[in-house]
Amino acid sequence: MSLNKIEAAQGWRIRSTQDFAGGLFMIGLAALALFLARDLPLGTLRQIGPGMLPKSIAVICAALGALLSLNAMRYKGEKLSGWSWRGVFFVLGAAVVFGLTIRGFEIGPLKVPQLGMLVSGPLVVFIAGLAAEDVRLKELAIFAVAMTTACALLFKYALSLPIPLAPWLLGI
Repeated sequence: MSLNKIEAAQGWRIRSTQDFAGGLFMIGLAALALFLARDLPLGTLRQIGPGMLPKSIAVICAALGALLSLNAMRYKGEKLSGWSWRGVFFVLGAAVVFGLTIRGFEIGPLKVPQLGMLVSGPLVVFIAGLAAEDVRLKELAIFAVAMTTACALLFKYALSLPIPLAPWLLGI
């Protein structure tokens, strides 16, 4: 029996549940992005509107998700396994810590001053780096300092964005 007849006999069967679930997740994420950006005008290619980038990325994400899901029916792959909650906890936690410390916050008696990029940058990289199971703290600390330096040079000086570096120390 030829390979084409074998594939036709097996039909539309999911052969890689992990890829299929990943594709469906990407499609769902794209649908959410399109829903949230529904009120943003697209504009034209000459005058790009605020909705052009998020909607374009959402469409590309949905197309890649559909392609991934279709390939999951064609090629054999891995079975769907459980999530690494450690990764979810540390990466989302790092994003929350960054958001709270870059500009500072006040909740009742708890007050955290505006710490700026020089403190928030290494903190977010270090916390997110703890998501890896084979993390080496010395290497992570060096990487955090290097990434913060690169981000400060890029965002503050190359792009001239109004990101506070160290308002508590330098006033900038």
